[in-house]
Amino acid sequence: MNTAKKYFQKQLFISEFEQTYMEEKVKLDIEYQLEDLKKDIQSCKPAKEIIKKINLIEQYVMSA
Repeated sequence: MNTAKKYFQKQLFISEFEQTYMEEKVKLDIEYQLEDLKKDIQSCKPAKEIIKKINLIEQYVMSA
């Protein structure tokens, strides 16, 4: 394992770091999902597909 990976693994044991890392990861995941949703809306995907993606984003937010 390289030095950066070892350092990162050690940092995950610090609760403040872990919490901040997870918050940022969730934000980034949601941002990517919303960008994907925007593209689907712009390309006039069927409403059922868009609603399905919205429901998946809602589920992700509730589980985070």
